[in-house]
Amino acid sequence: MSEIILDIKNLKISRNQSLVLSIDELGIKNGELLAVIGPNGAGKSSMIMALSGLLPFDQGEIFFEGQLVHPKDLFDYRRKIGMVLQNPLLLDDSVEDNIAVGLRFRGESRKESKQKEKLWMERLGISHLAKRKARQLSGGEAQRVSLARALVLKPKILFLDEPFGALDAPSRARLIEDFIQLQKQEAITTIFVTHDQNEALWMGDRVAVIMGGELRQIGHPDEVFNAPLDADVAGFVGTETIIPGKVVAVQDGLASVQVDGYSLEVVGDVLPGQKVFICLRPEHLTLWRDSTIGQSSARNFLRGTIKQLTPQGVLDRVILDCGFHLVGLITRSSTRDMGLEVGMSVTASFKSSSAHLVVRGGE
Repeated sequence: MSEIILDIKNLKISRNQSLVLSIDELGIKNGELLAVIGPNGAGKSSMIMALSGLLPFDQGEIFFEGQLVHPKDLFDYRRKIGMVLQNPLLLDDSVEDNIAVGLRFRGESRKESKQKEKLWMERLGISHLAKRKARQLSGGEAQRVSLARALVLKPKILFLDEPFGALDAPSRARLIEDFIQLQKQEAITTIFVTHDQNEALWMGDRVAVIMGGELRQIGHPDEVFNAPLDADVAGFVGTETIIPGKVVAVQDGLASVQVDGYSLEVVGDVLPGQKVFICLRPEHLTLWRDSTIGQSSARNFLRGTIKQLTPQGVLDRVILDCGFHLVGLITRSSTRDMGLEVGMSVTASFKSSSAHLVVRGGE
């Protein structure tokens, strides 16, 4: 999967004379699923539309299978790619006719087309819907038809732009599971734009973060979500605690960071004297009542007062005031067992390896 199938160099896209996307270089590996995330308006959809040949760009080069894609080559290039949008945009026709539309444009025989339609309806679990009209389909069914319509053409690259965003949770989970299985079986190179970070973690071989029209970070999901390159990326990927501090000593890869009266120990590749942010995800914070601290392996303990205690699904979101805010997620049963409530003083802890250090830019 190491071979690069799509390579982007010096890409710049403007709208109304304003730069909306700038990517110096990005290589897409053959067979991988690249999840692209970022806030609304960051340039994610502009990127996918440009890479699919549907949006002109001001500057840059796109190489497909090692060859530069010239404007005169766009038609041939588009025949080798597929696209699925959030809105399936189906024809007012039967499921099987919707799936076959691309095959008809390519001049496939009726017999060949029927065989391929049947195969992909089976693989996406929609064979029983073959004769049903598109307007009679549920959202999940319609998106399965849209995927089948793209996959039946055997694209070398599949572009997905928020394809699961409008589905209810059960339909979305089932369709994602089925798609991941198909994508791995067929080794379909996929570029997948999503606003849902859980989808990116679940699906992506790599994750790219687009913010402010720039590619800010790309890497394995664990790397991006647990070791963000800067405070902006950290905040976007769910690092709710970002504390400014100064490195006072480093020994064997363990930094001592002075933070508002505390000396905290964090694993990191930094130097004494550097100003840093300590980035901590909420699930890595542990809360203790004085009588329950016991034999914790954590290196860092901070005393604080509960300022907010808010239900969040099956968990509770806790905000502590320790002179600065710490945000944690704990189970509802832990809240009950410890008798936690707003105004209570508790101890928070985290391991030195759980936090991540980011050097403060320009300092």
